[in-house]
Amino acid sequence: MAVLVIAEHDNVTLRNATLHAVSAATLCDAEVHMLVAGSGASKAAEAAARIAGVGKVLKADAAHFEHGLAENIAAQVVALAKDYTHIVFAATASGKNIAPRVAARLDVAPVSEVIAIIAPDTFERPIYAGNAVATVLCREPVKVLTVRTTAFDAAPVTGGTAAVQDVPAAADNRQSRFVSQEIVKSDRPELTVAKIVVAGGRAMGSSEKFGEILTPLADKLGAAIGASRAAVDAGYAANDLQVGQTGKIVAPQLYIACGISGAIQHLAGMKDSKVIVAINKDAEAPIFSVADYGLEADLFAAVPELTAVL
Repeated sequence: MAVLVIAEHDNVTLRNATLHAVSAATLCDAEVHMLVAGSGASKAAEAAARIAGVGKVLKADAAHFEHGLAENIAAQVVALAKDYTHIVFAATASGKNIAPRVAARLDVAPVSEVIAIIAPDTFERPIYAGNAVATVLCREPVKVLTVRTTAFDAAPVTGGTAAVQDVPAAADNRQSRFVSQEIVKSDRPELTVAKIVVAGGRAMGSSEKFGEILTPLADKLGAAIGASRAAVDAGYAANDLQVGQTGKIVAPQLYIACGISGAIQHLAGMKDSKVIVAINKDAEAPIFSVADYGLEADLFAAVPELTAVL
């Protein structure tokens, strides 16, 4: 038996989250296979075959896989599931959309947000907004997992020599259809994979100040911009910038929190950052309890000064 990793891709390149999922899968003590379901996805399959640790790549090619609709990808995974002990997804929007469907079709209980694999049937996952870690023993015949990408290193993109095998495509179930997508193009790194993140909270005061204060600093550092839920709810930042339990989970080398109090749900999304710098005029702000460096100061003065000396 083997472990099946579900690749995330755009039919040409693999998304970085897939590399972290491969690293997690290698800890399950079984050969790692990868499913690339797409339309004209030969290049993505070839890239998958070069990943270190991948033993075989299964390529399912059909027009209805082009946009990765969860209903169709889940059907493809279920068609292959009998040959696998584990099915591994990255805990991304796509993975969280598909994994529960697969688990329901297989009549098994999924294990979500895995942060450590102790044994092939034993996993750790955070609970209570990350304030506790549960050890889960899973006896299901097929273990459906979503793994936090921040908890596992990315697998090397070279060194693998896996064979690419074509598999029959599952039929289009026609339960959903792709209508359109709006892609925002930016020169900034993607928030979930950025090495440096500059984030703002409700103390920014307005969307204008959010951009005026944080953007120059992020530009100097080559950083992604993030936001707390309070800042997003107040309309200061877009939803896709939200960091936290109900937003994106990040673990950059450097996280600079500007005017963020440090609510539990926000800390759950960034406390694994390697170095945390907090700038806040409230000395009692919870963010200081997790910060490696804390500056008790008015962010509207401190951040421009920091930007100026970089």
